[in-house]
Amino acid sequence: MLTFAIAVVFMIGSPGPGVLSCAGIGSAFGWGAGLRFATGLCVGQLVVFFAVAAGLDALVFAIPAARTILFILSFAFLLYLAARIAFAGSRIGFIHREREPGFAEGFLLQPINPKAYAVFTAMLTGFNFLPDAYWTETILKFAILNVIWWPLHLGWIWLGVALKRLNLPQEKQRLVNFAMALAMLIAVGLAVVSAGFAG
Repeated sequence: MLTFAIAVVFMIGSPGPGVLSCAGIGSAFGWGAGLRFATGLCVGQLVVFFAVAAGLDALVFAIPAARTILFILSFAFLLYLAARIAFAGSRIGFIHREREPGFAEGFLLQPINPKAYAVFTAMLTGFNFLPDAYWTETILKFAILNVIWWPLHLGWIWLGVALKRLNLPQEKQRLVNFAMALAMLIAVGLAVVSAGFAG
């Protein structure tokens, strides 16, 4: 169980669409919007986690057309999000929208997040500590995941809020934006490859 907890830290702590979005919303809209978005991510995570646990992801991805459509939608959305991060202009806000993003946007990000499927598949198929009680183990894994998940995501929201308060010079702000966008694209690419979404 300790090995699983350590693995969770590394799997969900790396920059990906969810945590980078939390940082962006925190920087652009503050703690309130960041917390609402993170709550949506968490509920969306619950849905995806138990869908993977029930094998529904295998059923969907067994249909080549569904797999291809999901990959295209996921990649297009995440590429758009990375572009918004990279070209956010002179402000440190990674995401700029007229309306504050909240619960719904966070919830909807999870089902199209390739990293979520890759991570949850690895969590559920590896690190078995109750091999004769699959659903008990699955529920315990989800509980451990969230004990670690929340502090990490709150930390990324804090990072976004803190970066906005720095009022960095324009060129440095742009460098931060490009670095965050590049990190997200790398994370997405690795998730797509490891999850087998691309082929």
